[in-house]
Amino acid sequence: MTALTTTLGRAGGVNLLPLAVALIAFVLIGAPSSWVTLTVAGLAMGMMLFLMASGLSLVFGLMDVLNFGHSAFVSFGAFVSASVLAGLGGWLAADSWALNALALAASYLAAILFGLIAGWFFETVIIRPVYRDHLRQILITIGAMIVAEQTILAFWGGTPYSVGRPAFLEGSWIIGDVSIEIYRAFAFALGVAVFVMLYLVLNRTRIGLLIRAGVEDREMVEALGFRVDRLFIGVFMLGSALAALGGAMWAGYETLITPHMGADLMIVVFIVVIIGGLGSIEGTLLGALLVGLMSNYVGFLAPKLALASNMILMVAILLWRPNGLRPAVK
Repeated sequence: MTALTTTLGRAGGVNLLPLAVALIAFVLIGAPSSWVTLTVAGLAMGMMLFLMASGLSLVFGLMDVLNFGHSAFVSFGAFVSASVLAGLGGWLAADSWALNALALAASYLAAILFGLIAGWFFETVIIRPVYRDHLRQILITIGAMIVAEQTILAFWGGTPYSVGRPAFLEGSWIIGDVSIEIYRAFAFALGVAVFVMLYLVLNRTRIGLLIRAGVEDREMVEALGFRVDRLFIGVFMLGSALAALGGAMWAGYETLITPHMGADLMIVVFIVVIIGGLGSIEGTLLGALLVGLMSNYVGFLAPKLALASNMILMVAILLWRPNGLRPAVK
């Protein structure tokens, strides 16, 4: 066991953990068709969790902000997207693939735009006065989360809100005995595209270099004359927009949403961030995939343990690597 953990602990070794989990599940499940269906569902779920968690991880790592109000952006993104889809119901019901795609794109863009604006307001008005004070951050962001939930209740009501799906994302692909839901495959592909974009920005641009340097050693970056605080609002807006997009995709995944949706997801989102390591996009992706796969595999093999599986996973990983799998903060 010690040799195994040492091997996985070397550079890049932890990246094999999702594959190891999938292989173990394949042996335990036995039926290849069920395993493929569960794996696709887990990967899709993981990618949506990645979108919600990636911004929170950067905010933790760079800004040292405990933002428990992050769930508000998830919930608002879901409801804004659902409302746009409802308004474009004629496009969703049309036989035209192009109109279906335009309706979906418009709903996602509306969620992203709302996330950007709300993130700017949240950072400027709520977060900025409580930098470097974790207790006040927790209290004020939890209060903001409660206010956001009540605002959603006031505008959309407390009954579950139905979310429309474009016709081209309905149904499943049947390949032999394997059934792959089209929306889940789409969610996975979109999540991969967002990850690639974030990776390129953080590793191939000057802004990304400053963000990563700020995560590693903020004091040194400031000593070199760069204003790290100017990056804060941009990072916060980006994180809020990603959370809103994740909420919009989750809304299409569930098809029924409630004002408490974001708060219900935040426990899992925080688990993803902790497992992956603060400030690390790659770590967040790794943690999200592990959580998504474990949730689906355990839910199939041992339904009574489904709710506890993520906590058990987090405890096991933290006992092995207390700072997470791939932390940016050393």
